[in-house]
Amino acid sequence: MLHPLVRIALWSALTLPLPALAQSPVLMSPQWAALACDAWNKEAVLTGELVESGWIKNDGGRGYKVMQLFRTDCSKQPTAEMRIALKDAKAICVYGGAVETAKLDSGADYVMSAETPRWLEMGKGEYGPMRAMMFGRLEFAGPKLEAMGNMGPFSAFLLLVGKVPSEASSCPK
Repeated sequence: MLHPLVRIALWSALTLPLPALAQSPVLMSPQWAALACDAWNKEAVLTGELVESGWIKNDGGRGYKVMQLFRTDCSKQPTAEMRIALKDAKAICVYGGAVETAKLDSGADYVMSAETPRWLEMGKGEYGPMRAMMFGRLEFAGPKLEAMGNMGPFSAFLLLVGKVPSEASSCPK
């Protein structure tokens, strides 16, 4: 039998709210982008097919591509950034976090935005990038022909939204 003070200490520890770090990050926040970067690197479709298609080599001479993301009902500007580079013959996410790239290369980089419910729908696989863009559910800036030639990986990227833990009841700060 446990000492009464030990029982009180255990009860207190079990009933305290989880620390903020244990909570899911806000969708499209820098913290979410860091997790999305890790998830990207575990997706063979993204790390492999984007090399095979030549997508990763169109990097504007910088050695990486930039993707900036945001939720249009929260912001009018990107709130998260991911950078993808060729490493060990794979398209690897080398940075996920706050927006740092001020000047994008429209021939190599991407900006994607949608309302929160649309991001969530795409993350669940309810529809892919083609339908999302055709019906205006996903705003997209960047090399469109390049994206069209990579619909499989583009779909896999959108599914990351549903795979990466997040909460969407508040907006990124």
